[in-house]
Amino acid sequence: MAIASDLHIVTGKGGTGKTTVAAALAMSLAGTGRRVLLCEVEGRQGIAQLFDVAPLPYEERKIAVGPTGGEVYALAIDPESALLEYLQMFYRLGRAGRALDRFGIIDFATTIAPGVRDVLLTGKVYEAAKRETGDRFVYDAVVLDAPPTGRITRFLNVNSELAGLAKVGPIRRQADSIMQMMRAPSTHVHLVTVLEEMPVTETIDAIAELGVARLPVGHVVVNLIQPDLITEPTRAALAADTLDADAIGAVLDRAGLPASAAGSLIDGGLDAAHRAELQGDQRAALEHCGRPVIELDRRPDGIDLGALYEMSDQLKDLT
Repeated sequence: MAIASDLHIVTGKGGTGKTTVAAALAMSLAGTGRRVLLCEVEGRQGIAQLFDVAPLPYEERKIAVGPTGGEVYALAIDPESALLEYLQMFYRLGRAGRALDRFGIIDFATTIAPGVRDVLLTGKVYEAAKRETGDRFVYDAVVLDAPPTGRITRFLNVNSELAGLAKVGPIRRQADSIMQMMRAPSTHVHLVTVLEEMPVTETIDAIAELGVARLPVGHVVVNLIQPDLITEPTRAALAADTLDADAIGAVLDRAGLPASAAGSLIDGGLDAAHRAELQGDQRAALEHCGRPVIELDRRPDGIDLGALYEMSDQLKDLT
């Protein structure tokens, strides 16, 4: 039997849409009939906003059903609640733990102590992925909306550092178990980016860092792809500066549009051609990252449940 449920960790630079991709991936997994837990750890309530539900408590709640009967549950993990749960689970400090919280000790521990927050957050993910009912796991898969690429390796590798400090005992065993799950073949770290230089560079750097830490990289998801609206003949004419503004103005006039818009139309075409060229450069850079790439188009009407279903169909290769 596997050591835990399949774990899909989704990271990406801010603004790339990683939470949306994580939600769509959870829907894709549920679309195959699986029971999926979608977790977030940054306290932004992004999952609740996407699925248009009330803010998530520290409690697993069903938020969606897949077309084939699969289910998506959601959990917002906060370190304070995770620490209270840990104290109750291992030390039976129910009321005493809540008393510590009132004195602010919980907040102190999770804010000041280096790495404690990430240890608690990854520990809760580990508990959910390992939880069993009868002879099977409670969840077939866990999807984690993880911290950004700039700190993803440290976040996932924090228990390896902890194991180096705690040479023996239950803390060492727990840290080793979490790292075993993080490095298991059933774990995949997917990176979300857009076709811009900074996010692409950060993605490529993160792939290298994850590899050094022996953490399993999955797919690169290129989100928010801008459609290329310019034909090759128009692109060539823009590059050669051979478009006639007067001729374009005459065409606009015959169509009942202001001829004066011709100059703005040409400028817009130049901007679109430049953007497409930049996207092409970044796409070429990602071709050499050594990981499979999936592209998702920008959705001008925004993201709702219907859009998540459509995106989930495009993410089937990740499941």
